[in-house]
Amino acid sequence: MKNWKQILLPYSQAVEELKVKFKSIRNHYISLDEYSPIEFVTGRVKKISSILEKAKKKNIAVEDIEAKIEDIAGIRIMCQFAEDIYRVIDIIRARDGKDLYIEEERDYITNIKSSGYRSYHIIIKYPLQTGHGEKMIFAEIQIRTLAMNFWATIEHSLRYKYKQNMPTQIQARLTKAAEAAYQLDQEMAEIREEVLKCQESFQLESNLIADIFSSIQTINNKNSTRDMHEIYEMFWSLWEEGDINKLKEFSESLQYST
Repeated sequence: MKNWKQILLPYSQAVEELKVKFKSIRNHYISLDEYSPIEFVTGRVKKISSILEKAKKKNIAVEDIEAKIEDIAGIRIMCQFAEDIYRVIDIIRARDGKDLYIEEERDYITNIKSSGYRSYHIIIKYPLQTGHGEKMIFAEIQIRTLAMNFWATIEHSLRYKYKQNMPTQIQARLTKAAEAAYQLDQEMAEIREEVLKCQESFQLESNLIADIFSSIQTINNKNSTRDMHEIYEMFWSLWEEGDINKLKEFSESLQYST
């Protein structure tokens, strides 16, 4: 009998490491005040029951599971726009042969599944450093938009509920919903520039406010004779006025004071 805990432990480690890598990429963009093609990252290790079910469906012997089932470790990368998916693909391809090895790419965006499922899958081998030496782990990276992910999550839940025997009318409605999700992505792509401008403006404002409060805290820590109440009143007045340029000048004056 297989010791599943021992078998799945490296997969859990691989998932956690890959999540950290892709979250770090997102954080790098954000720290530079740049738009990140990665909205958020999740990961999971396939349940034992799901592994055995897939092995049975594909007629894979238990001893061959690790060599032939490629999605025991799964990473999902969500993007705001369909265009971002291809930027993420390029990021992953640039790492091929460095800290991961691409085995196969499956484009279910161009080649939509009959159910309406859309996503881009990359099968990789990931060199994992364990206490017993290096171990190559198969992992599947799924890259999709938020709309694609919302549809796929609902579809997966229904398919599990009906145990693969989904009623025809429900499948038809899901297919229609998949097209609606696709149209939403198309619509968002058309207004992409306006959305990105809003996001950049929000990020700039957030960073500016953080700088202001950091300066206020520094002044306060120095036991400055300046009236802190007056500083806060000035800030809130400028904030309500909503003039970003005046807030910038206020921030610069505080930094000069510190």
